[in-house]
Amino acid sequence: MTRKIAVFLATGAYIGRIPVMPGTFGTLWGVPLAWAISALTSGQQAAVILAFTALSMPVAGIAARASGKHDHPSIVIDEICGYLIGIFLLPFTAFNAILVFILFRFFDIVKPWPASLFDRKVKGGAGVVLDDVAAGVYANVVAHLVIRLINH
Repeated sequence: MTRKIAVFLATGAYIGRIPVMPGTFGTLWGVPLAWAISALTSGQQAAVILAFTALSMPVAGIAARASGKHDHPSIVIDEICGYLIGIFLLPFTAFNAILVFILFRFFDIVKPWPASLFDRKVKGGAGVVLDDVAAGVYANVVAHLVIRLINH
């Protein structure tokens, strides 16, 4: 993969270059992608999310080297991964999409353990992506709990 293609993908078609809140704008890419895979079975969704995450690690690594910074703010492919994980196994509704968006951004910014550990200790593309994977898992668990509480 060429460096230009990797940077294009890692920055979410350059949306990550927006000077304010690039991670929040980058996360927005996750919403139409989540909608696009929402008609798939849960197994198919899991396969797409795993493949996307696996591809994101080398892409983020190449973009990080190109930027000269481990987790440059313009790299948003990790936010897309985290959002997809956050909405996994939830029906794609406007409420759920917004709930997961808010929860994911919260956990991505706060970085509770082990997200903070991944962020500090894991280098390369895996380090860029894994803290967002953890934030996505947190968002997913909390979203399931919130939805369960609302429906009871």
